[in-house]
Amino acid sequence: MTASTHSATTRSGQPSASDRDAIAKAATLIEALPWLNRFHGETVVIKYGGHAMADEELRAGFAQDVVFLRYAGLRPVVVHGGGPQITDHLARLGLQSTFTAGLRVTTPETMDGVRMVLTGRVNRDVVGLINRHGPFAVGMSGEDANLFTARRKPAIVDGAAVDIGLVGEITEVSPGAVRALLDDGRIPVVSSVAAGTDGEVYNVNADTAAGALAVALGAAKLVVLTDVAGLYADWPGTGADAPDLSGQVISQLAAAELEALLPALSAGMIPKMTACLDAVHGGVPQAHVLDGRLPHAVLLEIFTDSGIGTMVVPDGSPA
Repeated sequence: MTASTHSATTRSGQPSASDRDAIAKAATLIEALPWLNRFHGETVVIKYGGHAMADEELRAGFAQDVVFLRYAGLRPVVVHGGGPQITDHLARLGLQSTFTAGLRVTTPETMDGVRMVLTGRVNRDVVGLINRHGPFAVGMSGEDANLFTARRKPAIVDGAAVDIGLVGEITEVSPGAVRALLDDGRIPVVSSVAAGTDGEVYNVNADTAAGALAVALGAAKLVVLTDVAGLYADWPGTGADAPDLSGQVISQLAAAELEALLPALSAGMIPKMTACLDAVHGGVPQAHVLDGRLPHAVLLEIFTDSGIGTMVVPDGSPA
């Protein structure tokens, strides 16, 4: 600092604009301190998807967030899907994407494309983004070391089961390989396909996979990135004096409250909120749905007092 700058700063008795910026940054770091202490050494499972996976700036920011967690002493695990990328790839191959009850009808030919895109393309992209900041990320498929085992899952249409091909629901998680990577200081990046006991390979929902892995790892948090601000209190008032809550995001709710809401949720939110519910039922203390369109959403949730999005906690947890 030059003598003239110092004089201008001290003469007024007030900090300069640059000093105020520095003080604000220091305050942010101090705010993060109790959360750094609380989550040091803990595992955090992050489901990566939505707009955060498509926008280049958000992609870069997500990679920075994950590496920050690693340097801060947390043990991040990334689970990803890739629905839009799969649809684009299949279209280039002349294969039409068909959905029943929100699930992709997955023929053996379609499954080849799903497997190629998720494990061969999207997974490598995420690994590459993270590894720009250091040799941390290791890509793996849910098939590797039988991380995920699945069985065929039908779609339910008007109360009846409809066969939709090689779509699976996870029946078992064997997290030993993921734990070994975490113990080695790595960041596992997992694609959401699974081996079947029948020898088939299954396409599984990435939200569900992330929730199941969080339970198996004894994670401190499950974080699900999506394209909305959280779960909305979408019940407009009916009386003249009743408040309209439709634009408000629910910041926290208990498992029983979420369970009661599930049947009325939109099709897109059901798997995300079900993953959160299953996670807290399985012993994960906190599960979050965050807006992945917000830069550095993961860091804002974990390291700030206010947090963002919707947090699901076990019944009986303090508000």
